[in-house]
Amino acid sequence: MHIEFLVEERSAEAALDELVPKIVPHATFRVHPYQGKPDLLRKLPSRLKGYRRWLPADWRIVVLLDADTPESCRELKEGVEAIVHDAGLSTPSSKRTHSPVEVLVRLAVEELEAWFFGDIDALRTAYPRVPATLAEKAKYRDPDAIRGGTCEELERVLRRAGYHGTRYPKITGARNIAPHMDPLQNHSRSFQVFRDGLLALTSETSGGKT
Repeated sequence: MHIEFLVEERSAEAALDELVPKIVPHATFRVHPYQGKPDLLRKLPSRLKGYRRWLPADWRIVVLLDADTPESCRELKEGVEAIVHDAGLSTPSSKRTHSPVEVLVRLAVEELEAWFFGDIDALRTAYPRVPATLAEKAKYRDPDAIRGGTCEELERVLRRAGYHGTRYPKITGARNIAPHMDPLQNHSRSFQVFRDGLLALTSETSGGKT
């Protein structure tokens, strides 16, 4: 099994390079980063139509986007799935019985950094001066519910701990945190949905309409 990941930016590439082998160690993969969500969405139709012409039977595609707000999740996911279906490819919601799922659309809510807040142990391993009490605060118990941008919140947490004083470097942060993450222990619901969808995508059955 081989998986092609289409992501918004290089920080997602850095994270997936570490996380995917932990979730589906039997699969090969390649991550294709774009220059933000508008760039990815603009190029997605032609990219998917290109895949449709030659996609091998044992290849799958995952489109990973930031949801920006929890309220936008359904609209964004349905819009991207419509692009997939227009390109002639199947998703879990459209596949026919006994036919494979070719494309999985997944969202990080609100941003990729919510997944890092979902594993405080990994965050503290990468940045030891972050206080252990962070995990006890109600604000971080549901990472996907953090409002005002999880990237901005992580920047504040790290700055208070004495890291990255000017601006949080997203790619560096992903490279520092992701190697320590345990996919089975992550508290971010959007990460859990991503993880379980990826496992289903690479198994013999699609795991249902997810």
